Order: sequence, then C-alpha cells, then structure tokens
Amino acid sequence: MAAFFRSKWSTVGRSLSGSLSNISDGLLRSSDEVMQKMTSNILLHQQQRTFIQMRTKLKCVDNSGAKKVMCIQPLKGKKGARLGDTIIASVKEAQPRGKVKKGDVVYGVVVRAAMQRGRCDGSEIKFDDNAVVLVNKQGEPIGTRVFGPVPHELRKKKHLKILTLAEHIA
Repeated sequence: MAAFFRSKWSTVGRSLSGSLSNISDGLLRSSDEVMQKMTSNILLHQQQRTFIQMRTKLKCVDNSGAKKVMCIQPLKGKKGARLGDTIIASVKEAQPRGKVKKGDVVYGVVVRAAMQRGRCDGSEIKFDDNAVVLVNKQGEPIGTRVFGPVPHELRKKKHLKILTLAEHIA
C-alpha cells in the first residue's frame, strides 16, 4: 500500500518539475516516512483479534485472590477458547491473603474476550480486555463476587452461578 502511494507521488513530482532537486527529494522521503507510519498505525488498529490460546494473559475479575492468570490450555476446541469456554490457567499475580496463590494451576471460565462474537439477533459483542472467573473442577466459582460486565451467552454454556454473582450482564 505504501509502495503504491510512493510510486504515485514520485511520478507526479517528476511530471511537475521535470527533474527532482534535493529539496523535493527530501520532501518525498519525509512524505514516504509519514505514509509508512500512517499505514503501520492503520494496520495496528485493524489487528485481527484472536482466540484465547496458550500463553494468553487474562485478567481475573473475581475476588478469589488472583489478579492475572496465563492460559495453559483451552479445554475444548483446538484453536482456542471463546466466551463461556473453560480453560486451564496458571496464576501469575495474586493478592497476599487470597484463596489462590501465585503458581497455582486453576480452572477458569472466559467471561470477556477481545474477539468479536456474533449474536442471534445479528449484533456483535466485543470487550476491551480478556477476563476470566476462576472455578473449581465442578464449575462452581471460587470467589463470591464478579466485577464488571458479563455476557448473557454464559447462560447457554450452563454457567448460571457466574451470572447470578455478576454485577452487570451485557
């Protein structure tokens, strides 16, 4: 894309002035740099959101004591986990007197994902961050509170206890 603009501008410059002087050459180089920065910024904003996969860091949004966890393995699906899926995670940061400690291997349910998800009514839901609620092997939450919005898609995945603890259902 930047190469397209570069060639277009250079031919326009040559046709107007006949030959490029050092000043216009410097201007073209600076405009090329600006175009490259603009295209890199556009590509950064259009970055493809991906699944929750191995080594993805997630925010813990319950009061179990964990602050940050890292996904070790999504339990279902080869590509990764989406909203409502269960993952196995390792606790990376924890509060001092919490129920879980740093280094513990825990189960978690993904309650917020930065990847878009389509809904039945045609709308799409997407969150700013990736967040998880820690659960035990039976699927019951370890904490007693869930902070922030939680999508109602968890009802289909049979995580009703998380929905009842949530302060806001999106």
